[in-house]
Amino acid sequence: MKLIANITSCALAALLALSIGCSSTEDAKNAKGGKGPKTGDGTVVGPEAEKHYKAGLAEIERLDKLPNGWTTETCASTAKQFLDANDAQGKFFAEAVYNAGASYHRCNNFAEARKHYKEVLDKNEKFHRARVQLARFDLAEANDAPAALDKAMVEFERAIADSEFQNVEALVEISRLQMRRNNNATDKDGANDFERAKKNLQRALAVDDAYMPAFNQLALYYLERAKQNAGMKSSKVARGAKRSKVDTQAIDLALLVATQGIRKNPNYGSIHNTAGLIFVETGDLNNAVQRFGAARQLDPNFFEAHMNYAAVNMLFRGFAKAEEAYRSAVKLKPTDYDAHLGLALALRGQIDTAPDGDKKLAEAEQLITKAKTLDGARPEAYFNHAILVQEYKAKASGEAGNKALEEAIGLFEEFVKKASGKAEFADAVDDVKAVPTKADKDCLGPRGRADKACKRGRIKDIKEIIEFTRQSAAEQKKLAEEAKNRAALDEAGAEGGAEAAPQP
Repeated sequence: MKLIANITSCALAALLALSIGCSSTEDAKNAKGGKGPKTGDGTVVGPEAEKHYKAGLAEIERLDKLPNGWTTETCASTAKQFLDANDAQGKFFAEAVYNAGASYHRCNNFAEARKHYKEVLDKNEKFHRARVQLARFDLAEANDAPAALDKAMVEFERAIADSEFQNVEALVEISRLQMRRNNNATDKDGANDFERAKKNLQRALAVDDAYMPAFNQLALYYLERAKQNAGMKSSKVARGAKRSKVDTQAIDLALLVATQGIRKNPNYGSIHNTAGLIFVETGDLNNAVQRFGAARQLDPNFFEAHMNYAAVNMLFRGFAKAEEAYRSAVKLKPTDYDAHLGLALALRGQIDTAPDGDKKLAEAEQLITKAKTLDGARPEAYFNHAILVQEYKAKASGEAGNKALEEAIGLFEEFVKKASGKAEFADAVDDVKAVPTKADKDCLGPRGRADKACKRGRIKDIKEIIEFTRQSAAEQKKLAEEAKNRAALDEAGAEGGAEAAPQP
């Protein structure tokens, strides 16, 4: 079960309230001669506009501290304070309109947020905060496609330049994308993307040493660096691939950064999730599950934390806890493949022990079928569907069981078609289709163990079970018919003997 790293992109619902900055005026710093605060372009803010603007900022600060502060109603009312400030100003008040967008952004009203961000950038192309948010939206809507990634990086670089390296959001975002791209080309900022990512994170923390997304991304940077130093090309390692021990020094740095981040802000869910990922790499699963649990408790909308908490509980055979977390994940993302498949596996783990095992079996099959419709190219659902059918539906007696086994064969064969040539599924493909290269009688050694040349696949085993059960059924039918015939002959003989017997 794969674990999911934090994603600092604010376009993802799980992290919106935690990392969307709001724009402020220079306020008292720019007040001269009693004329009041000024906007970013130097325009003095009028008293009525200032009143609405400050009320909006105070409301953002208040709602950000509440567990469920941001709702459709509070987003709209907070945005209205900023839009009233813009109206009262009598001249376009970019900071106020931007914050109206940020207010809508916090409750996932992306359409309204985008509208206000775009209005700001259309009127002032140097307004780098709006540029960052729009780039995030575009990237998320394109599912981080390579072309969209390159375009977003250009936008973030422009925002960094326009802000004179003061926009911490842009610095963190570009570092995240640099780590993902992992380009080895050299430029003035470093020999490769990972060096550039580290430099940009250091720049962000130099500007704001309490900016939690920067702490979080720096911890992820050291975690990924530890994996790279251990010879892992990515966080997803092919099953069965030779895996070196994670670099101790880098993993210690990752844990140190995460720990410092938790001390700075123990209410920031993403840093707990990252700490959980680090503990998984060190093998400390007890601490990992605690960190993932803390992350999902702090932010019930944190999809990745629910998924990671469920995945680690699956390792402990904590199927009920995993089920609860996967249900939360499916509710947050009703079209997520991994959430549906994970929930199906959590239910499968309870079929034998739960009083409603049949119900769980039916729901598990529905979830796997749904996963296949969400992404028909991925092979995992086919493999797990085959296992579910083989181990549970095939328990039916007689020909119904054989039909279920034949269904399992078809699913395994479909899995092999979709998984062949993919390194991460190599072992599973071999497990399904392996055929002995030696005669069965020559396969067993002195201790009854088969060597590699004798490895048998699931499909072959299932076919032999079907053949055996059908032969047995035919033999039993034949024996039953013979017994019936003998009984009839015996009965006829007994009747004939009775008739021939002398009368007393």
